[in-house]
Amino acid sequence: MRPSGQLHIGNYLGALKNWLELQKKTTRLHGEASCVFGVVDYHAITTPFNVKTISKDTINLVLDYLAAGIDPKKSIIIIQSHLPEHTELAWILGAITPVSWLERIPTYKEKLSLHPKYRNLGLLAYPVLMAADILLYKATLVPVGEDQLPHVEITNDLARRFNQMFGKTFPLVKGFVNEEMGARIKSLTDPTKKMSKTGGEGIGLSDSPESIRKKIKTAVTDSEKEVKYDEENKPAISNLLTIYHLFSGKSISDLKEKYQGKGYAEFKKDLAEVIIKGLKPFQERRKKYEKNPRLVEKILAQGQKKAEKIAQQTMKEVKTKMGLI
Repeated sequence: MRPSGQLHIGNYLGALKNWLELQKKTTRLHGEASCVFGVVDYHAITTPFNVKTISKDTINLVLDYLAAGIDPKKSIIIIQSHLPEHTELAWILGAITPVSWLERIPTYKEKLSLHPKYRNLGLLAYPVLMAADILLYKATLVPVGEDQLPHVEITNDLARRFNQMFGKTFPLVKGFVNEEMGARIKSLTDPTKKMSKTGGEGIGLSDSPESIRKKIKTAVTDSEKEVKYDEENKPAISNLLTIYHLFSGKSISDLKEKYQGKGYAEFKKDLAEVIIKGLKPFQERRKKYEKNPRLVEKILAQGQKKAEKIAQQTMKEVKTKMGLI
């Protein structure tokens, strides 16, 4: 993830919860450190960023990873800019990447429309750095949202191209999209848009109970007062039902039955309490890590050491096959 603002419940339900499942499965199958989770601060500088806060945002994201349950004994946690091999491999891959591949990526055009003055090489080459992030560790599976699948395709295109030009080096990677886990979490103010890290459109993982209650109370709903799941005709209440379902574990049909004839007020009140209860363990763990910065530094140092071993080995192989060594 990019360190570009406070994480919200959409990030947790759509990504972090997914990561925890992968951590559990890969640890059981392959043992220690089968997953690498990065804070990609070099990606964050391809669009406008705050020089004064990016370092703090980076550490805050590490705290969120740890509080969510990413276990440094089972997985590697890294900060992208702390490992120069990421940009070294990105440069090498960039040397074999046709520009036309990058120009066709939908997210490039989307980012340009949001930040028209940031028409820079970094933004255009974003997928190459992302490919380097993945291929550097010879990863075979990467959890992504549906909008990131074109990046996975380019990663595989580059892996094939490098393998054909210099000999088999990189495995192909599979994009893992878990649609159930919050992939459809939308903004509380506009259910046609994804929940955002900025602008107060979502519920932050560290939001206070008072803030959560206020946001849910003022979340947009539909003119009809019936608690019913209908993404097309009732997107606002459908979004809130999805959040309730994912936090409570109760099926949407059970929730519909529970609130039949009761209107939105009681439903929203209960939903707020379910979210508050669901986030409490996360918030308690986060406070413990906040109070122990030396432990966090130690975790990052250990993660970097493990990651360096893999990254340096990959770069030695890459440069040897290219005739650079």
